[in-house]
Amino acid sequence: MDMDIFGIFSIIGTIAFAVSGAIVAMEEEYDILGVFVLGLVTAFGGGVVRNLLIGMPVTAIWNQGSLLKIAIIAMTIAFLLPVKWIQHWRKSEAFFDAIGLSAFAIQGALYATQMKHPLSAVLVAAMLTGIGGGIIRDVLAGRKPLVLKDEIYAVWAMLAGLAIGLGWFKSTFELLLLFVIIISFRMLSVFFKWKLPRRSLKTGVMEKGGFS
Repeated sequence: MDMDIFGIFSIIGTIAFAVSGAIVAMEEEYDILGVFVLGLVTAFGGGVVRNLLIGMPVTAIWNQGSLLKIAIIAMTIAFLLPVKWIQHWRKSEAFFDAIGLSAFAIQGALYATQMKHPLSAVLVAAMLTGIGGGIIRDVLAGRKPLVLKDEIYAVWAMLAGLAIGLGWFKSTFELLLLFVIIISFRMLSVFFKWKLPRRSLKTGVMEKGGFS
């Protein structure tokens, strides 16, 4: 399977996730070191956790020197941008985040299938690569992980893993199609505010999923 086709998507996703982490750090009034730490964790944390679980060397992250440089440049620009520009970025953040989610989930699933792991491992690899960095970011920022609370998010990463694990999408064209499908579902869930069922122990009320 040729994964080079997702190089440009990885760049976009890395920029989106790195800037997302940097913005969260600035919202929490972290210093510049905190901005870089949170940005790098958001962009690469999911991949590191995935590597641990599927048996890939964690040190493989150091082979992504170009992506690390891109992330650092993106975070530096975000740190220096006027507040109005950052607010403008945030209006389109969901779309770029969806691109990153889709690209990283597909790549995580491809890594797991290439290593001949079972379907369960493919699902986990796709999910963790897509959402792991965001979870670590929110935990470090003292927030509840948004990817497990707001609109449907992790499900779309698992859907990508399922499609690849079952062999439904193999060729470059099919993987590109899956890439677009995952982005579309993610944006639909943002637009229509689709939610999974949840239950609050404070109120005892169970909220149904679907449209809000």
